[in-house]
Amino acid sequence: MISSVIRLARVGSRSELAAAVLMGLGYPCVMIAALIPDIWMFAAAAAVTYAADWYLHQRGSYLVNRLNKVRAGLPIRFLLRQLLLILLLARMGLAEEPLFYAAVAFFLLFYGLQAPHGALTTLIRLRRTMPVVTRNVDLNAVRIPDAPPRALLHRSGRKMLHLDIPAMAGVVVAAATGYDIAGYAGTALSVALGLAYTVALVPYLRRGRRVSSGPAVLKAVQKWLGEYQPTVALYFSGSEDSAYQVNMWLETMEQLEGRPIVIMRERGLVAKLNQTSVPVLCIPGGQHLMAMQFDSVRVALYPANVGKNIHMLRVPTMKHVFIGHGDSDKLASVNPFSKVYDEVWTAGRAGRDRYAIADVGVRDDDIVEVGRPQLAPIESWTGAPRNPVPTILYAPTWEGWDNNPGNTSLLLAGENIVRRLLEAERPVRLIYKPHPFTGIRNKKALAAHERITAMVRKAAAERAADPRWAGEAAAGQSERAAARAALTRIEARLAELTKPGRAGGDEAEESRVSLADPERLAEIKRLRAEWNGAYWRSLGWWEHTVVTGPQPTLYDCFNESDAMVSDISSVVSDFIASGKPYAVTDSAELGAEEFRRQNTAVRAAVVLSNGAGELDRLLAAVADPAADTLAGARAELRKYLLGPDEPSSIEQFDAAVRALAAKAEARNAGVRQRVGEQAIGELDRESDAGAQGAEAEGNGGAGGTGGAGAAAAAAR
Repeated sequence: MISSVIRLARVGSRSELAAAVLMGLGYPCVMIAALIPDIWMFAAAAAVTYAADWYLHQRGSYLVNRLNKVRAGLPIRFLLRQLLLILLLARMGLAEEPLFYAAVAFFLLFYGLQAPHGALTTLIRLRRTMPVVTRNVDLNAVRIPDAPPRALLHRSGRKMLHLDIPAMAGVVVAAATGYDIAGYAGTALSVALGLAYTVALVPYLRRGRRVSSGPAVLKAVQKWLGEYQPTVALYFSGSEDSAYQVNMWLETMEQLEGRPIVIMRERGLVAKLNQTSVPVLCIPGGQHLMAMQFDSVRVALYPANVGKNIHMLRVPTMKHVFIGHGDSDKLASVNPFSKVYDEVWTAGRAGRDRYAIADVGVRDDDIVEVGRPQLAPIESWTGAPRNPVPTILYAPTWEGWDNNPGNTSLLLAGENIVRRLLEAERPVRLIYKPHPFTGIRNKKALAAHERITAMVRKAAAERAADPRWAGEAAAGQSERAAARAALTRIEARLAELTKPGRAGGDEAEESRVSLADPERLAEIKRLRAEWNGAYWRSLGWWEHTVVTGPQPTLYDCFNESDAMVSDISSVVSDFIASGKPYAVTDSAELGAEEFRRQNTAVRAAVVLSNGAGELDRLLAAVADPAADTLAGARAELRKYLLGPDEPSSIEQFDAAVRALAAKAEARNAGVRQRVGEQAIGELDRESDAGAQGAEAEGNGGAGGTGGAGAAAAAAR
């Protein structure tokens, strides 16, 4: 029931729900206390509203955004509390007292200060907002001073409003005790703090504290492009939840020959990029991107089909390639929009065949099989579980945009799958890792995810208290404690290394200081590997767990598991690289044969119905290699889906980039030649016409035949 209330209230936890309830009850109590009047009830209720409001803002609660939508935003709530204090004073018979006039004058002056304070903070932010955000790009040619202290601009409006607390407290104390000096002192302190806060912002408007103008920054970026001469670009646009789609390609870009660059369109995504040595150029404005010259880029790679791709697709001097962000049998893998690209790159033969079957206009000659370079970290199946208890990964995909029941197993089968794994006759360990988009569109999917999370955590707690596992838990306690300590140490060091510049710097300052440091990047890579090892050591090999967020990665979960249950998505195709047993859920209830016929990746899978009764076959294959009847089919399917093992995927991918770059260069050379020949031909015709006209004019005399001869020559 509490979970249902949390969903309805749009809050993220029980503590947020409690804060929302307190805030919802607090304001009516403040009003009642003002009307009664009851000074101490007023003080207590007002304190509760301050605390609850602050907590919800700190947690970034969605409820706060909804209050803004219904015109009950933070300024209104502060104003309401202050007006109710004035009402309280009037109801207490203090309307003719100097304290009353002092309180009214303060609130008028205090709200008068909001305008210049808000204007200053807005102006400072605007003057520090560059038309680009960069990483690993040298912008020393333009002036980018240090950002103002974070304390001045971070949540500045909230901080300014909260400066009314001394005045509110002082007036309440004065009204309760009769010592008006407390009210005067409180209001004076609030005014002084508000003035000081506003004045502290003024120096950051000076020319020396401003970022160079937009045109100057764009000119510096263009100059850098001319010096760096990028040859291959990874172009990406998407929502903040889609950062994984570009992150999965960063290591591949680092390994390419030539000079790679990442071009992005959304500012918020830059902060979510993994650390990389590749230059990153985020250009949010379409007009700025289209004015930028990428003369040296010969190949542009697109991980996603989005509308903003058109801003780069319009450039004819480069070849455009759709590389996608996964290989699957979903309709997204044969999107008709793919016709706009010069080539479509697939992992293996299966991708080519999908386009042929779908017949969406992508020519077979335009499809190139390049493997999946990202799969290199995936470890191969040894034929036996890693630990005494097999680990099963449940990694369902999200609900999709079209309400197709076959998109995700969460809605109809998820709880059955999890329940059967948790209650298996031969104990298994469950890792649950949902798709990051889960629940963003279908709230039923979000509710199912929350129920499954609760089931896994409850089972983990029960297993920890079960005497059967007590000995194992006690034996590895010191090792797990050491791993948790290592996690804390590694996370602290990673936080230092992954945040460019000093603490509190804004995106302009980070663009200035975020030049690639090979030693720092190498240390980050080493620490991430250490973190991953420490994470799994911090958990018992029998311990059920829920994995959300970017770390551990999906591939880390692949390597930790002995088998997987999933849905039709690129997760299945990627997992096939491990050679381990897997199961796929037929949520749309097509039937096993039809499901296999329609979905290539299912050909070597255990097909699950929504009741998940077929899980016993998967668990048997994990426990006993002799029972693994699909091992040969998995090996054959791996080659069909992902391409051959030799040459390596990165070698195939790099060769494809170089081959397409050569095509682009040849095309550009041909265009230059044709344009040159056309220009020369035009000049020749003009020269011939001029010479013949002059000759005719010299021979035609006064009879006027020279003009006709010139016209005839021009016509020729």
